[in-house]
Order: sequence, then C-alpha cells, then structure tokens
Amino acid sequence: MNWDEIKGKWNQLQGQAKTRWAKLTDDDLLAVEGNKDKLVGKVQERYGITKEEAERQVDEHQWF
Repeated sequence: MNWDEIKGKWNQLQGQAKTRWAKLTDDDLLAVEGNKDKLVGKVQERYGITKEEAERQVDEHQWF
C-alpha cells in the first residue's frame, strides 16, 4: 500500500498503528493524518529512537 492510499484510509489504519506503536496517543494519531513524515516523527519522539530507525519501522510495517 502506498502512502496516498494510507492517507486516504488513515481513519481505518489508526488502530493498526496504535497496536504496532502502543506509546502513540490518540492525539498523536489524529495529528499524523496519514502523513508518513509526521508518523516517523511521532514514533521517533515517543520511543526515543533515531529518525532512521523510526523510518525503517514505518516502512517495514505491513499496512493492510
């Protein structure tokens, strides 16, 4: 799934993201709005990891 599709289906995919990254709050997920860069930033912030690691996790996540 590409990020245009993810953005369009973000309301349905928020639960999936919350399951994968449990430290993200509902407000975090609302702020992300299906934007990959925002999601990477929130994952990086909440988990205290590098931007590269956060990007890897987001890229490797199975969005379906």
